[in-house]
Amino acid sequence: MRSYMKTTAMALALTVAAGVAKADGHGVEVLHWWTSGGEAAALNVLKEDLEGQGVSWTDMPVAGGGGEQAMTVLRARVTAGNAPTAVQGLGFDIIDWANQGALANLNDVAAAEGWDDVVPAALQQFAKVNGVWVSAPVNVHSTNWVWANKSVLDANGIAVPETWEDFTAALETLAAAGVTPIAHGGQPWQEATVFDAVAMSTLGPDGYQAAFVDLDPEVLGSDAMREAFDRMAVIRANVDENFSGRDWNLATAMVINGEAGFQMMGDWAKGEFLNAGQTPGEDFLCFRFPGTQDQVTFNADQFMMFDQGGSVSSEQAALASAILSPSFQSAFNVVKGSVPARTDVSDADFDACGRQGIADLAAAAESGNLFGSMAHGHANEAAVKNAMYDVITAHFNGEYDSETAVEELVLAVEIAQ
Repeated sequence: MRSYMKTTAMALALTVAAGVAKADGHGVEVLHWWTSGGEAAALNVLKEDLEGQGVSWTDMPVAGGGGEQAMTVLRARVTAGNAPTAVQGLGFDIIDWANQGALANLNDVAAAEGWDDVVPAALQQFAKVNGVWVSAPVNVHSTNWVWANKSVLDANGIAVPETWEDFTAALETLAAAGVTPIAHGGQPWQEATVFDAVAMSTLGPDGYQAAFVDLDPEVLGSDAMREAFDRMAVIRANVDENFSGRDWNLATAMVINGEAGFQMMGDWAKGEFLNAGQTPGEDFLCFRFPGTQDQVTFNADQFMMFDQGGSVSSEQAALASAILSPSFQSAFNVVKGSVPARTDVSDADFDACGRQGIADLAAAAESGNLFGSMAHGHANEAAVKNAMYDVITAHFNGEYDSETAVEELVLAVEIAQ
């Protein structure tokens, strides 16, 4: 595998070099929301790769972990006729831009490098629109992870919880010890991320599919959904009083620093632990949210290539080529905390959490338990996602009880469709 990766990387470098020789010199302007320490370190792997090949990089970071602010900036740029060359995108947002005719055609690059053979079908659903590759997948994140401070758990005699009952018992133990049980950032996308895992644990995979993909009103209004909201109320009771508006990486820092026991967050959180010099299994623990051990909810960061008024530019082709190279897929995802977007990348350089993530993803794909994340725009279109956000956040902040939240969820989804 290592020999294959080196050979492929050399071939790609020659291909990119040939493209750069014909480039117009503008390089790439990259709009993204990777602004935390761990994310910036991962993105720098890609930036250095491109600049090492003679492609200049103009960075355009827009803070905001869910990407909402970045999409607002992007819409303004496109409206002004000044789209960036490459933009980080997720799920249905990519499909929406493609259907507007805003994205460049990457089929030549994809065909030359065999993307169809190595990118999982679940990702191709968002990277290809009407048979046209319009974005380059960078990674696969899974969202139903829990992160824990090992020293805090050990000091309080807490084992990795396997069930919801185990988890609530651990929360009670931490609260009694004067430790904030759950680190959380009060932003709609973060509450939806937690709800994703909680709902999967209460509804099960068939119920999750019916509720968040098929939008079945009976399941959206079911007793199991009410139970999911009841469990969210338990989680709300175990966060600190200053959670509102906190960025996700600051919540991760609470776990890193021993101020909190747990955080429910996607595997991008691992990059923060690594950036702080911590080691999985020694300083921090990673495990699936109790009750979702056999399921994976995912999102996939991709870079959309915006049409610059003609065929895809050589710089855009170089960027897309670099993103899908096996060597970059390994190097980037080792740092980022995610797993490769192609299936032929070795796990040799990954840590324990990374290897678990790769194995979990493969097993979930094989068993049919791999689901696009509702919270991260991979289960349904933005209007529906945002309608769900509103209800989930209103409930989390005490505006609705669980019974009302279920009723509002059914109504909000009906209106949003």
